[in-house]
Amino acid sequence: MKVAIYGQYYQNSTEPIINDIFDFFNKKKVEMVIEAQFLKILNDKKIVEKTYNTFSKHTELDSSFDMLISIGGDGTILRAATLVRNSGIPILGINAGRLGFLATVQKENIAAFMQFVIDKKYTISKRTLLTLTCTPTNEAIEEINFAMNEITVSRKDTTSMITIDTYLNGEFLNSYWADGLIISTPTGSTGYSLSCGGPILTPDVKSLVITPIAPHNLTARPLVVPDETEIRLKVSGREENYLVSLDSRVTSIKNESILTLNKTPFQINMVEIPEETFLKTLRSKLLWGQDKRN
Repeated sequence: MKVAIYGQYYQNSTEPIINDIFDFFNKKKVEMVIEAQFLKILNDKKIVEKTYNTFSKHTELDSSFDMLISIGGDGTILRAATLVRNSGIPILGINAGRLGFLATVQKENIAAFMQFVIDKKYTISKRTLLTLTCTPTNEAIEEINFAMNEITVSRKDTTSMITIDTYLNGEFLNSYWADGLIISTPTGSTGYSLSCGGPILTPDVKSLVITPIAPHNLTARPLVVPDETEIRLKVSGREENYLVSLDSRVTSIKNESILTLNKTPFQINMVEIPEETFLKTLRSKLLWGQDKRN
């Protein structure tokens, strides 16, 4: 078995997690290939001293890998998705962060859940992504033009609201007068969209959510649309530029640019361990049922 290991940072609380993962895989003779920058952090901290092969870009992850292990929070998994891309390599998230809707494996259960991985006792949850194109072309977007959670437009360098003209399959929907607009996948429905009043979608729902950020017109409400819908946005405001974010990647776009969003042709495969399903994660993270009356 061959796995890629990816992480973004190191904290003292992460050390036992890393030790458990490396010890387990070394004992099971699993080949580990570590992301180069992450391995440097671990070497500098003297957490890992053994020599490992490394990777540093998505082209180095091929069909020989059985899985990518992401150590961190949900943000780490979103960055891991930019490495996996359309390779089909499944991602398993080890939660070293806080909330963790995507990084579902908790540090207390690492050994047991890693055994599920070895025994292949897991299922694959396919996650829809969004692709963004910009007219005129924007180089920052063209480099990595997809998002796993959401694509968001928001105001920049001003407290004034922006106007977002929104079209669905070419038909005018609304001009949102707001701080911004979130276009969320089912995976991202538990993130920024949820904070702005959007609904929770289960990962297998074939839909997207359009959620305004602090809209001035109170009748503007989150809208669920089929994921085959082409969404076109044109933003205007008092400033010359506004912000576009693809998950955690943010760039500045000129007013009146046309943004076109479509479902990405490929999906990201997330590993789902039997005892850590999406519904169990919802109950746990959102404290559903944690009421004495229940």
